Amino acid sequence: MTAPETDRADARAAAAAGRHRQVTEDLREETRSLQDVLDTIEHQAWSTPTPAAGWNVQDQINHLAYFDEAMVLAVTDPERFRRQADELRAPGGDSPDRLVRSQRDLTPEQSAAWFGRARAALLDLATDTSPSLRLPWYGPDMSITSAITARLMETWAHGQDVAEALGVIRPPTDRLRHIAHLGVATRAFSYRLRGLPVPEVDVAVELTAPSGDVWRWGDRATAERVTGTALDFCLVVTQRRRLSDTDLSVTGDAARGWMQVAQAFAGPPGPGREPSAAGVNTP
Repeated sequence: MTAPETDRADARAAAAAGRHRQVTEDLREETRSLQDVLDTIEHQAWSTPTPAAGWNVQDQINHLAYFDEAMVLAVTDPERFRRQADELRAPGGDSPDRLVRSQRDLTPEQSAAWFGRARAALLDLATDTSPSLRLPWYGPDMSITSAITARLMETWAHGQDVAEALGVIRPPTDRLRHIAHLGVATRAFSYRLRGLPVPEVDVAVELTAPSGDVWRWGDRATAERVTGTALDFCLVVTQRRRLSDTDLSVTGDAARGWMQVAQAFAGPPGPGREPSAAGVNTP
């Protein structure tokens, strides 16, 4: 390798390390945001129903704890993880709900402790692991940085369910950039998951961040566009809102088709949330 090639490789490695540190720190902050909500609620509030049909607050936290432990296992014992993943994906298609039902003998105190332990272990692993590591998951293998990004997305999305159930307002932050990027990156995945052809046309995405910055993805010259707030986009790609219940502006058939099937998380196609009776029209 020549000196310029070595310099470029070193620069790429340094950039990857920087991205990994940033998303790990942002996961730590997102965890604190959710923990702040949990620290304020009484025992009975853990049974409050959330917008996810059939799931209460405790179910949401158990779900996060289970998959935190699964990710640690995927790094430390990938073969055992693969066996457990195969069992979880057995015929039936209801693996998240089956997991929820299997964990309902826990008390709220046990769930809180489980989540605390599992998340601490995950953050320790993320801090100490090289960004070059790849690990198995429920879909394709992925890098540890992508895996931590996915945990941040899940923490925010399930935290949103918890906050809405409890009537808590959590101001959005620029940590949403990670989730928005994941939402864009999983466009093709969202189609393939449903056995649909992936449109060849590009879609431009332009989002206004909570800080006021503008984030852009895709070819700015294309007529297919999604514009609006990062919060609305993240709510749609995590299936916490129907498109009609946001102020996103969607132009073009490819862009609109994507927003109808967008799914930033692994697993079977999600049903999405029921549309609001007072939806917001989009062009």
